[in-house]
Amino acid sequence: MRVFSILLLLFVSVAANAAGQNFADKVRDAMAADIRTAQEQRRDTNRKPVETLAFFQMRDDMRVLELVPGGGWYTKILAGVLRDNGELYIAIGADRVGEQLSKQPGFAQIKVIDVDAGMERSGPFNTVRIGRMDFGVRDLDLALTFRNLHNFTAEGRANINAAVFAALKPGGLYGVIDHTRRHMEPITAENRRRTDPVEMIKEIQAAGFVLVDSSDLHFHPEDALVYEVGEPSVTGRTDRYTLLFRRPR
Repeated sequence: MRVFSILLLLFVSVAANAAGQNFADKVRDAMAADIRTAQEQRRDTNRKPVETLAFFQMRDDMRVLELVPGGGWYTKILAGVLRDNGELYIAIGADRVGEQLSKQPGFAQIKVIDVDAGMERSGPFNTVRIGRMDFGVRDLDLALTFRNLHNFTAEGRANINAAVFAALKPGGLYGVIDHTRRHMEPITAENRRRTDPVEMIKEIQAAGFVLVDSSDLHFHPEDALVYEVGEPSVTGRTDRYTLLFRRPR
């Protein structure tokens, strides 16, 4: 019986390692796609998509929501990974990148969610106010936001977090990355595109989520946390916190 148990554990371990390697290969294949520009590829070393998506426990058969896709840096990778077995939704400021990518071969399956939540850049230091919303989907496996929470007011973030909670299935995951602000430091013109990770944990927990884990994948000790993230001395080298939450089962 003991031998059987050991063999079973070895089998499970080997299978898990093989699945992880297969997923990593799919991410690398998506990173090598022709649709990605040279400028996007130059950011790969800094953004570490293979390790980051593995930390977020992503699989290629998941139903995934990306929030605020911006220019589509991560969208192109996520779509490539999920193309055969999963589904990718993008929401909040997603119309432009959705329209651009939908015209490219192999990207027509991206689903753009139209969120009518009255966004206004009228918050403190030009942050965005966004109202209550519903993404109109349910039972998603994973939601992701990369360096975006800082764009919104605290009330706007609460509305986003609540909508994410409603869209995820019980046990679904919520992965968050953003630029780090010093704990309890008030918002200023210099740090307005940074957020306090402790505050973000509290806000996301207030929406009903449970903190699963944190990672130092994007920890940059050379960032003194005092400069605007676009300042030449820190851009591309900002300290970023990486958090994973779960909707309780």
